[in-house]
Amino acid sequence: MSESSNNIYISGLCMSAPELSHTVYEENFYRFFIGVRRLSGAEDVIPVTVSESLLAVRPVMVSFHYTIVGQIRSYNLHSENGSKLLISVFAKELYSDSSNDRSLDCNRCELTGFICKDVTYRTTPFAREISDVLIAVNRRYGKSDYLPCIAWGKNARKLSMLSVGDEIYLEGRLQSREYVKTLPGGSSENRIAYEVSCSTVDYAKEYNP
Repeated sequence: MSESSNNIYISGLCMSAPELSHTVYEENFYRFFIGVRRLSGAEDVIPVTVSESLLAVRPVMVSFHYTIVGQIRSYNLHSENGSKLLISVFAKELYSDSSNDRSLDCNRCELTGFICKDVTYRTTPFAREISDVLIAVNRRYGKSDYLPCIAWGKNARKLSMLSVGDEIYLEGRLQSREYVKTLPGGSSENRIAYEVSCSTVDYAKEYNP
């Protein structure tokens, strides 16, 4: 299984102090949230995972502006209520910007991956076309990240014509979205979903000749 393309570049304001997330091979990894403004003024609040070794040379503080270069990763959290797909940005590079200039906010990613579930295509009451798809992005050592993606308009139509197993290339941004989850027993709770909002959708072979 070859490694797929998985790159993300985000710049934004740190919203929380890093907290210990997990330990792998005796190295600690921490999690914090970064707020990235869209051109519309709305803000995506994105979870970031960073190694203790990187934090040692690039400390992270709340209300400071940072740029992160890395990958979008997924993890299945199993509990008594079932499994939940957790999405975060894995930081490979981390830079601080002392100006704290929000006009520098940026959120862009590019992915190649394989469609692993049937594409869901729908239209809204206002005739807006939307497609949802889950792609598997391969990485080293036989692992894969499973990333939910959403597209509109012509990109939604293009996705709707693709099938499970097709390898695709995507460009877009990682966005956060609030929704209400209905729980067993009829109760509900507010949750946040993370998904790639696609601005470009194509066959991967067109970008990997």
